[in-house]
Amino acid sequence: MSQSPTSNGDDKPVNRQPDDEELTAEQLAAIEEKYDEVASSRALTPMARRLVTTVAVVFAIYHFVTAGFGMPVDYWHMGWHLCGLFVLVYATIPLWRTPNSLALKNSVFRLGNIPLYDIALMVLGCASALYLGTAWRGIEFLDIASQTFRQGNPNAYDIFFGTALILLVLDIARRTLGWILPLIICIFMAYALFGPKIPVQILQHPGVNWRQFVNNMYFPAEGIFGVTLWVVSTIVFHFVLFGVIAQRTGLGQLFIDNAMILAGRYTGGPAKVSVISSAFFGTISGSSVANTVSTGALTIPNMKRLGYPGHFAGGVEAAASAGGQITPPIMGAAAFIMAEFLEVPYTTIVIAAIFPALLHYVGVFSVVHFMARRLGLLGFAADTLPKLGAVWREGWANIIPLVALLVVLFSGYTPYMAAFCGISLCIIVGMSRWREPMTWLYPAAFIAFALWKYSSGGFEMNLLVLLIASSVIGVFNPQKRMHLPELTDAVALGARYALAVGAAAAAVDIVVGVINSTGIGFRLGFMVTTGAATLAENLHNVLSFGAFELFSQPDLQLFLSLLLIAVACILMGAGIPTTALYIMLASVAQPALAQLGVPPIASHMFVLYYGVVSEITPPVCTSAYAAAAIANANPFRTGMSAFSLGLGKIVAPMAFVYAPVLLIVSSTGFDLIEFLYASISCIVGVVALSGAIVGFMMAPLNVLQRIILALAGLIFIAPSWQADLLASLLFAPILLQQVNASRKQTSTAQNGIALS
Repeated sequence: MSQSPTSNGDDKPVNRQPDDEELTAEQLAAIEEKYDEVASSRALTPMARRLVTTVAVVFAIYHFVTAGFGMPVDYWHMGWHLCGLFVLVYATIPLWRTPNSLALKNSVFRLGNIPLYDIALMVLGCASALYLGTAWRGIEFLDIASQTFRQGNPNAYDIFFGTALILLVLDIARRTLGWILPLIICIFMAYALFGPKIPVQILQHPGVNWRQFVNNMYFPAEGIFGVTLWVVSTIVFHFVLFGVIAQRTGLGQLFIDNAMILAGRYTGGPAKVSVISSAFFGTISGSSVANTVSTGALTIPNMKRLGYPGHFAGGVEAAASAGGQITPPIMGAAAFIMAEFLEVPYTTIVIAAIFPALLHYVGVFSVVHFMARRLGLLGFAADTLPKLGAVWREGWANIIPLVALLVVLFSGYTPYMAAFCGISLCIIVGMSRWREPMTWLYPAAFIAFALWKYSSGGFEMNLLVLLIASSVIGVFNPQKRMHLPELTDAVALGARYALAVGAAAAAVDIVVGVINSTGIGFRLGFMVTTGAATLAENLHNVLSFGAFELFSQPDLQLFLSLLLIAVACILMGAGIPTTALYIMLASVAQPALAQLGVPPIASHMFVLYYGVVSEITPPVCTSAYAAAAIANANPFRTGMSAFSLGLGKIVAPMAFVYAPVLLIVSSTGFDLIEFLYASISCIVGVVALSGAIVGFMMAPLNVLQRIILALAGLIFIAPSWQADLLASLLFAPILLQQVNASRKQTSTAQNGIALS
């Protein structure tokens, strides 16, 4: 490896410190536990821990089996999903998360260190979740009529269990995610209940009483048993499980090794490895913190050894890892919910996300490259890098489940069937070996399933052949096989990762119910567009000179509307999960932007991307804090570095609102020439912005040059030939100066070598 001193957080190299040592697996687990939403849990007695693990495994197996063999009716399926959430959350996460509450205690008021009140809440939550299915057709001896007759006229049992479910859903959301989301939901609830008393006239509505509110929130179609919980319980859970198992079987390491081969030897190698490996890893992981810890364990110490400042090294990893939620083909939970909102196949969302995700990683990659040039950092020595042949000879089988999942998904089958096939093949690749005949049971069972689906018309012949071939080839995996206890741990971990998103989905469905029943989404959207129109009119008068106008009033109104919504996304995103934030703001942004002619998929993507930006925006940026812990750097400076590195993600939404062709599948149509022009313009703009951030491209940039370069970069992103012409006029002199300065530096260096 090339030798270079490390840094103490400034740009000046210093001698290597002991804190640059790689962290142990236990230290990494502690970091993930501290910053991940549900990893920090109370200590349990051995028997209680085994029982909770069993529940988590059964919870995962239920979802796995129903994905392949068919799901029960919606209200039963979501009810069982809520039961799993209540049991696991109340068993593992205390009422108040403090070091004392997480510790093991001996008390007659605890069972397995679980307080009796949490057990009572657990039982009440399960009863509330399952009551709906139990009483759907009526309960004669309790004089409960069927659901058809109770819809709109809930009885006393409905009110009791509905009230309990609303309160307990808010509680598990608070326990897993903190106070911010439940408080916002309570504001929406108050709005629904006290509509006539709202002081702003445009926001007033007739209001509902508690009985009607419970009816709307508890019965299916709206409220808790709505589309968000359905998507999480039928799709998201399965993809989370796939990502965890695939990582454990070796796919994550395969990604990291290939990233090392691709970028390790070049300028700033470890940082570029971080970007590429996080992009690869993001294809199977929707968790930014898990992505940060998994890839950052290797890349952050390597970056610091090479000479990157600690806060910058952590920022690189956090910014790259936050891209996991927007990286196809397996994106975060919000992408699946977007597909349901837009009523389009998930594959449409995947295709639309390709270029914006690329733009994000181009931005991070560019900043990394320019910073490496500025600090004079080299890459790894060639003899320290993994060898391509050895990596693929050892790890080729790990790619089989991901390829099969994508083939099933893009063949038109449901996402949960694709996840079922992917998980099944992960188990085969991880646990079956041709030298151990007893392990052939796993591929035999999956092949039998595939044949059964084919015989009943569920699979086509080409897919059947692919799945059988994948099952057979997978048993020849040369790596050490995974054993059942390891698989059990991975499955239990996958169930735990799904707790936070499940709790958020159930709770935020209350907001969706309020929006649907009160029309507040359209009211707020109208306020946004009206306010933007007023500001646009005033600005238009200032920026117009007689008949000449620099910007038209509709363009100004659209820009200001986008700016207001973007600011709202970033501000509200401080502490709210991306999924919940997306659902709330999409309900407001979609009506507002639709009035301005923005295609639906562009407006939804706009909200999603700015929601993800909040993950790397201080003061609340958990991915950056996890990276800072690994880098032993200042968390706030790490967050600021991550934010600046993520500028590609910040400007990308503006680009695809103005040029929906960048989303490929937009309703405005796709034109290859237009797409290539707009995409090249945006990429040049992001690269220019990256140079302005670092203050270096091929040579140092002064303050004035950085300002001009940033302005040119922003103008490049506006996809029109007039804007690009203006941006080129600003960019060209700086580019020429950079080329000349670089040549002078090269010439000086060569002369110095010749003289020596």
